[in-house]
Amino acid sequence: MTRDHHLDGEEELARTVQESAYAYMRSQLEGHIHFDGDRRTIKVAPLPDGRLVAPVMVAMLVAGEVVLELPDDGEDHLQLSVTLTKFLPEGPDGGASDRWQIYHGVPPDVNWAAITIDAGRYSGWFLDGSVLSRANPIAACESAICRTANLEREMLKRVIQKRIGSHPPEALLVGVDPWGFDIRRHCDVVRVAALSGCTIRDEASAFAALQDLAS
Repeated sequence: MTRDHHLDGEEELARTVQESAYAYMRSQLEGHIHFDGDRRTIKVAPLPDGRLVAPVMVAMLVAGEVVLELPDDGEDHLQLSVTLTKFLPEGPDGGASDRWQIYHGVPPDVNWAAITIDAGRYSGWFLDGSVLSRANPIAACESAICRTANLEREMLKRVIQKRIGSHPPEALLVGVDPWGFDIRRHCDVVRVAALSGCTIRDEASAFAALQDLAS
């Protein structure tokens, strides 16, 4: 029995949209959060288990419905229906707040939430939250990759110059997964995707990928 080619085409399109939505989400760490009729700016950071983390207001934690807009509510932007789960920075999940501060610096609030993505809308497509909640399979070696790469700050600056088009005075690798790198500049964090055909698996492949991006 052969598959319906029309169905094959639809599934391929769906996969393409899913990959595009995920890549777009990972490139947008600043946006807006909409809750109970209010709307505020927010910065998020990715967690190894596929959730996001952010400092939040108490009103956000008790809101009935929360929507994360990355970066805004435009038709071509990403809107996420999310669930916020409060945690204490001095508790067992405190590393999540440390991670946000590595990405963004001093937090604007003292309350913290892990953000679970329930569903998303991107370019007219509705997506299940699981599509956008990818665990990082190289989380165990992420810190080692960052430490090694941050010994080569000039290379990181060349990566940004080559791929983003800016000339930052400083560059610090703060996150990495199989699909790319999160590099902190003096004012924000930029996402630099790995080159096509490149998959980051470990320290060696990560360093090689950065060298390719810098060349």
